[in-house]
Amino acid sequence: MSPAKFGRAELDAMLVGLRPKLHRYAARMAGSAIEGEDIVQEAVVKALAAHDGGALVERPEQWLFRIAHNAAQDHLRRRQRERSRMSEADMTAIADLSASAETRLATAMSLRSFMRLTPAQRSAVILVDVLGLSLQETCEVTGATLAAAKAALHRGRAELKALAALPEDMTVPRLDPQEERRLRRYVDLFNARDFDGVRMLIAEDIQVDVVNRARLNGKQEASTYFGNYDRMSDWALSLGFVEGLPAILIRNPLAGDTVRGFVLIDWRGDKVVRIRDFRHAPYCSAEADILLASGEHA
Repeated sequence: MSPAKFGRAELDAMLVGLRPKLHRYAARMAGSAIEGEDIVQEAVVKALAAHDGGALVERPEQWLFRIAHNAAQDHLRRRQRERSRMSEADMTAIADLSASAETRLATAMSLRSFMRLTPAQRSAVILVDVLGLSLQETCEVTGATLAAAKAALHRGRAELKALAALPEDMTVPRLDPQEERRLRRYVDLFNARDFDGVRMLIAEDIQVDVVNRARLNGKQEASTYFGNYDRMSDWALSLGFVEGLPAILIRNPLAGDTVRGFVLIDWRGDKVVRIRDFRHAPYCSAEADILLASGEHA
């Protein structure tokens, strides 16, 4: 198949279908479901820009993963995280390990565990053991040689096995008193459906990011966000933590109070200046480490 231009509607549909899969990759590369979504959004913007610029693509799915891979690498460089210490010369003819047990292990490991791997190992394990790509497809996504991909996969699998034997630290963090006061007021007003009271808490220049749906700027646009919640009955809010960050958990009282999403709030004093709502990004909730705050009930 020779490179071809595919339509914008076709690309949009592919991005919708692949988004959870792209997020699984990005979240594990970043060690964070939240940062993983940032990487996916960056990759989507770059893919759309490349398409509008006339990019010719032979294999669209591999092309999108390559864009996400590069966005993740840029993200890691910006965070000044570890750099790959691997040398391709270390292992050039390593036999591929049996995949079934490795797949179960890699899928079950927490996002933070992947941060113990080098970026090269992380990419190889995620693409092969989590997403099911072949080694050849992994090379296409990452640009690595076959020898380097095999070496990274072997070492990453070995490191994850070692990490799986360590006990998990499940200590529940504690909310800062000021943060708890502000979040508690927001949650109590929201649960009481006192949205006029909630609007009193938000700044005029509020930014609302309904992840995977819409971005709203300013108090007037934000009113549609609160109005949507007012029309629904399948939610109740609780205080909690997402990847150690203070958060508001969105529970579904119609389905056993299961956590269906979460909200992150940024403050300027006692005014809310940014809301990130992950209700419509269930793949983020599935990947994130989520805990109820002390005293909260599921």
